[in-house]
Formats: sequence, structure tokens, C-alpha cells
Amino acid sequence: MSADKVQDLERFTLPPNFRGRSGFTVQLWWLVQATLFHGSPQLLYGFRRWLLRLFGAQIGKGVIIRPSVAIPYPWKLKIGDHSWIGDDAVLYTFAEITIGRDVVISQKSYLCAGTHDYRSPNFDIQAFPIVIEDEAWVAADVFVAPGVTIGKGAVVGSRSSVFTSLPPMMVCVGSPARPVRARI
Repeated sequence: MSADKVQDLERFTLPPNFRGRSGFTVQLWWLVQATLFHGSPQLLYGFRRWLLRLFGAQIGKGVIIRPSVAIPYPWKLKIGDHSWIGDDAVLYTFAEITIGRDVVISQKSYLCAGTHDYRSPNFDIQAFPIVIEDEAWVAADVFVAPGVTIGKGAVVGSRSSVFTSLPPMMVCVGSPARPVRARI
């Protein structure tokens, strides 16, 4: 690599067992997700829960997941009872994503549990878990960064970007998201 080159993608490699399952299982899930999961009618929530559980996700009872949701590695996903995942949400499970009970992840929100080390010429991949605690609401089109915890009962306003953990029972907005008032 030349001295002036800060990023050399030819040298990039995934850490061992990064995906958490064999390449065959990953490809099988991506095929199932693209066809059966995404192609299922809106009201077949039980069918989508079953598919996710079949691939190792821990999904509670009464969970509503829309067919347009994207989940690369379901075996790294835990969702508590009666939570809702809205249309076009992305649960980017490069590390474990844990969503509590009675949580709403609204449409087009992006929970991103992976990133790259921009300081590394190899562009090393990094993964940090995300936790959304019970009764939180992540409103429409919110970005949640790797390693973040959103506290119990917190509300994150639409189009916010969450780069650091947020406290419980607070309404948080902005980019970066900051607490602005108590929820109740």
C-alpha cells in the first residue's frame, strides 16, 4: 500500500465466524427473506415470526413485523412480547440487537449494529450490540448507531440520529438525539 493511501479494500477480511452461521445458512436465509418473508401478505405476522424463529431469532408472542423489514442475520435478534416493527425498518444485525417488550420501531428506522474502523487501512469491520429497552418508541426514519441503548419508555422523535445511549422515560430528538423533556 502506498504511503498516501488511507484505505485499501483489497486487504479487507471478515473476522472468523462474523456472520454467526455458515455461508450456506446465510444464503438460505437471504433467499427465504427475499421470497417467503418479503412476499408474505401483511397480516401473516405469525408466519414471519415462525420464519425468524426457524432461523434462530428469539421472538416473543404477539410481535408484529411487517414483510418489508430487513434482517441480515436473524440469529442475532431478540424481540420481546407485543413489540411492533414497522414497514421498511432495517435491523442490521451485525451484532446482537435486543428489542424489549411493548416496543415500537416505526417505519424506515435503521438500527445499525455494525460499522467499519475508518482509521484502519484494512477498513476493519466492527460490531456493537444495540438494546432498545421495554416500552420505548423509536419513531419514523430514526438512525440508531452501533453500541447504543435506548432506555425504558424513551421516545426518539422522527428523523433523529442516535449516536449515544439515551436515558429512560425521556423524549429525545435531533441529530444527534438529545433528551428534551420527560415522557410523562
